[in-house]
Amino acid sequence: MSLTDKLAMLMARPGGENAQKDDVPWWMRYAGRGLGTVGSFIAIVLGLINCTGIILLQAGCLIAGIWQMLAGFIVIVCEAPCCCFFIDYVQTLSDKVESRPYWNKAVLYVGLSLPPFFLCFLSMSTWFGSGLIFATGIIYGMMALGKKASIDDMRTSAATLEAGVASAPRSNLVSNEQPVGLSLAPRH
Repeated sequence: MSLTDKLAMLMARPGGENAQKDDVPWWMRYAGRGLGTVGSFIAIVLGLINCTGIILLQAGCLIAGIWQMLAGFIVIVCEAPCCCFFIDYVQTLSDKVESRPYWNKAVLYVGLSLPPFFLCFLSMSTWFGSGLIFATGIIYGMMALGKKASIDDMRTSAATLEAGVASAPRSNLVSNEQPVGLSLAPRH
């Protein structure tokens, strides 16, 4: 058994489908899961260090530290439920989050990581701890964007744009897209 097979077996979700559902590269999925797991542990520890700001009467840093520890716990529940097997509802919550699209995870992680920056901006533990959770959200955002087009598709698209053909590339995100029309402002 190779090292990659062992890593794949360790990172596989228990009871989950092991078939690849989309065209996200395997290394990006492992990067998101690994950074989320390790980054959340680091965020919890650094959040605890951030809570020592109460000694210097910095209430914002105390709240930021508590938020950072809570955000780290939520990320670890979503990414590595095996680390919290002693809590009953963790596997159910993790399965619900795992069934959502990647952009939902990206928004959740980025949203969880931002408040500590506003509460305790000058603390390096805030920058590093919440920054790792933010980076996990960025990786999931990149996974949500998906695979880019092949070089042949990009060449034909560029050729049609340069030729001035009216069939410009269309977005596949919105099915009811309308062309932009130019009209004059109404006269009163």
